[in-house]
Amino acid sequence: MIFSLFRADPLLALAWLIALFFSLTFHEFSHAFIAKLRGDRTAEFMGRLTLNPFAHIDPLGLMFLLFVGFGWAKPVPYNPRSLRDPRWDSARIALAGPASNFLLAMISALILRGLLASGALASDSLLLAFLFLVIILNLSLMFFNLIPIPPLDGSKFLFAFLDGPEHVQTRFFLERYGSLFLLGFAVILPQATGIDIFGFISSASSSTCSWLLGVSCGF
Repeated sequence: MIFSLFRADPLLALAWLIALFFSLTFHEFSHAFIAKLRGDRTAEFMGRLTLNPFAHIDPLGLMFLLFVGFGWAKPVPYNPRSLRDPRWDSARIALAGPASNFLLAMISALILRGLLASGALASDSLLLAFLFLVIILNLSLMFFNLIPIPPLDGSKFLFAFLDGPEHVQTRFFLERYGSLFLLGFAVILPQATGIDIFGFISSASSSTCSWLLGVSCGF
């Protein structure tokens, strides 16, 4: 998908890649930052408390993003035993990623609205396209990562409620087969039922984008 975009509009494709790297990097950095605030420095010691994209990009996850349309970055490691409140701090660390995506989308929307109101941007401006891509990519990352299935961030919030010994088997089952569930949602479910989880994510992202910008994003 990215290669066809490079053939059609190389500058727009480059803007998409920069927006993607920036968004993924800030997402993972936020995990590491909150982990340090909550008492664990594992990510910092492993070089993950950085805005250097090469510290966070997973080659296989990046290939999936480029060719399939969804992927992942390297998970940020942390030691629950070092946290002040292991149960809820794990959820805080996980939710820091989607929260950072919403923050980037909101800041980009405010900048874009300001530039458009001032008349400083032409309708075909590359900066306009870049800011719009940052908004859409971050909203998509936010909604995708909020899905409560491992290894996505939303699962840590779910596990904070499934913390007791009576939920051990449920947690084990989800951690073991979560990736297969995600694959099924992405590939099998749309074919079998017509339900497209990425369609829901796209719709939610479009609606939130329209709310942030005050105009219809229409995609």
